[in-house]
Amino acid sequence: MTVTAQKGAPRRVRTPVTGAASAAVRPVLEAPRRPARVLAVFPAGAYLEVRTELEPSVIAVITGTATRLPNALLLPGQLPHLTVGDEAMVGDGAVELGPLSMRVRRWWDPAPHTGRVDPVRLERALPALAPDGGEGLAGNGNIELLTRACRTGWLLGVLTAAEQLVGLGPGLTPSGDDVLAGLLVTLRHIGKSAGVRQAVRVGDWLAATVTYDARTRTTPISATLLHCAAQGAASPEVCGVLRAVAGRTPLEPALARLRRLGHTSGSDLAQGIAIGLEAVLGMAGRGGLSGEAA
Repeated sequence: MTVTAQKGAPRRVRTPVTGAASAAVRPVLEAPRRPARVLAVFPAGAYLEVRTELEPSVIAVITGTATRLPNALLLPGQLPHLTVGDEAMVGDGAVELGPLSMRVRRWWDPAPHTGRVDPVRLERALPALAPDGGEGLAGNGNIELLTRACRTGWLLGVLTAAEQLVGLGPGLTPSGDDVLAGLLVTLRHIGKSAGVRQAVRVGDWLAATVTYDARTRTTPISATLLHCAAQGAASPEVCGVLRAVAGRTPLEPALARLRRLGHTSGSDLAQGIAIGLEAVLGMAGRGGLSGEAA
């Protein structure tokens, strides 16, 4: 039965559904209700931009065939018909979108669990991550500067290159952002797991730099994914490669799954992971080992 508001305006009756979500979106979902709008629609889901200062400010509402991005909410069925600009509400534990009212009953951890990592194992894994030609910024001078600076632990060079890479490239997630996201997650997790404290510190500085004004320098979707990466959150494909380089699973199948993402996104993320591994190895070789591991 339609519920009528006191002033006579009919309220929409929504169908309640439950799903699963990345723990990274919990702060936004559990905050007070805020308006949102459909930012983009794709075959297996949609992006919602929430009017909030919290991150992630963009939530991917997806079905089972889509990549589980670190800002995703997964539905058990199909999404209703949506168009860009449609209104939604997010908060108080629910997402109200079209005829659906979605609540999360299960959360997944979007961070890789690599355990203790021997830097020797990382060195063996690095050749497999060599560029495959699918990178969107192959030969770009800022990528070369970023690689060199990470390898030598030159913080100013890392931050200078990163400043130039934010938002660089076409698409919903520009190649420069994907490279930085792969690098951030690698420094955060592999640096800690290998006990290379300097790599984690560089990751902290890099995270602060690329997220400071990301909303004004790149797409809303990519800015949100940079914020997620800065916190160590990533898609299962990225997490799978990081677990593989740590020796937990075979590397080649995990890398193949990652490189299939998007037009160049998978290869760009893999390039960022490779730069991160070089950074960890370079800093470990200069005596940056702290003995601390996850």
